[in-house]
Amino acid sequence: MMINTSRFGEMEVDDSRVISFEKGLLGFPKYRHYVLIEAGQDSYFWWLQSIELPELAFVVTDPSLFVPTYRVPLREEQMKDMGMDSVEDAQVFVIVNKRDNVLTGNLQGPLVINVGSRNGEQLVLSDRRFTTRVPLIEIGNNLQKAASA
Repeated sequence: MMINTSRFGEMEVDDSRVISFEKGLLGFPKYRHYVLIEAGQDSYFWWLQSIELPELAFVVTDPSLFVPTYRVPLREEQMKDMGMDSVEDAQVFVIVNKRDNVLTGNLQGPLVINVGSRNGEQLVLSDRRFTTRVPLIEIGNNLQKAASA
C-alpha cells in the first residue's frame, strides 16, 4: 500500500507491517494504524508513522537499550486481550521527546506490540519509579553517532 508522510513523502509499505492500536494512542484515539520506519541503518530510533494522518508520527525506541532494568509488568488479562501467550510475544517501545538538550522517553506510557498479530496498546503504568520524561541521552556533537550506533 502507498502511504503519505510529512517527513518522507509518499512511501510504499507492505500491509503486513501495519500495527493496529485499537484504542488509539493517548491524545490520538482516532488514529489507530501505524507503521514503524527505521530512522537510519542500525539506529536506536524509529518513526511510528500514522498511515491515516501524514503529519502524525512519533519517534520511538526500545527502552531496554537505555534503561536495562526497565520491564513492563503485563498482567495475564492484558496479554490475553492482546492475543499473547507470553511476554516473549511482545515488543516494547516508548515515545521519545526532546527536552532542552536531552532526549527523554515516556516510560510510564509504553507501547506494547504483539509481534505475531501486529496489535498494540499504549499502557499507562501506575508504577511511579518511571515517569513520562526519563532521560535517555544527552544531545551534543555525538548525536549523529549515537543515533546511528
